[in-house]
Amino acid sequence: MGRKRKHSETEAPAPVKKSDEPAPDRPKRTLLGWKDKSEGEAEKAKVLTSSGFKNKEKVLVTCSRRISFRYRSLMLNIVSLLPHCKKDSKVEAKSSKGATLNELIELKNSNSCLFFECRKHKDLYMWMVKSPNGPSVKFLVKAVHAMEEMKLTGNHLKGSRPLLTFSSNFDKDAHWKLLKEMLTQVFGIPKEHRKSKPYHDHVFVFSIVDEHIWFRNYQISVPHNESDKIAKGGLDKMTLIEVGPRFCLNPIKIFAGSFGGPTLYENPLYVSPNQIRALEKRNKAGKFAKKIKAKTRKKIHELSNPLEPDEFADMWKDDE
Repeated sequence: MGRKRKHSETEAPAPVKKSDEPAPDRPKRTLLGWKDKSEGEAEKAKVLTSSGFKNKEKVLVTCSRRISFRYRSLMLNIVSLLPHCKKDSKVEAKSSKGATLNELIELKNSNSCLFFECRKHKDLYMWMVKSPNGPSVKFLVKAVHAMEEMKLTGNHLKGSRPLLTFSSNFDKDAHWKLLKEMLTQVFGIPKEHRKSKPYHDHVFVFSIVDEHIWFRNYQISVPHNESDKIAKGGLDKMTLIEVGPRFCLNPIKIFAGSFGGPTLYENPLYVSPNQIRALEKRNKAGKFAKKIKAKTRKKIHELSNPLEPDEFADMWKDDE
């Protein structure tokens, strides 16, 4: 019979404890396979070095209460054209609307605002504001034509980025240069925005005629037939088809702050719609007063120049 081994000899050697090191990170999985962490960090560093500034423009679009359906459809058209905007519920158009809207802009994490204010169910005013430090512009909106109203044949991709074009008179005066910069920041969609599409298939046109800013939206139409294909950079066969909406902006005042502050510019040619309606009423009242004066003159003339009695007036009366 063999000799029994001691208990200490049969025990397995104890495992060597490793130092408390964290487990290696799992590589990121993409549609093309697994991605190493080192590659991802290299790409991030390349993006940061290539683009130092990133446009994070966000626009809040809202309106006042008791706005008419026509002006509301214009506001919804603008919302559909700007994928980087945020729509909010209606705001009461009171004297304290500036503080309320500034708070809303901050809550929505925006830095610009388009506020449509309707008065007397007839007049539409648009505030274009950079918050919180300004400046802000108040416009009177005229010649409003929504997309649903015109039914134009143009059509472009929703969420695509537009090309912004301005007429040459925007470089004429200082206030037009300021308006051009504000329109560029508000209507220009940031590159690589999550709701935008990386295509340029329409154009926003801003032109100054009679001291008013006229807005048009055109689709860039390109033939897709093999025989008619356009070379890169060729503009001969490209055509513009209007999409809508249409509106005209009459600048009233430019303020240094957000929804107020010192006045930087005031339009000397601006006449309020209330004054225009009052003049029209006076003209109508003048016509009525002329009619009454003519009637009184006629009566005075008849009394001062009575007709002579006619000797044949009773000729055909029957004898009683």
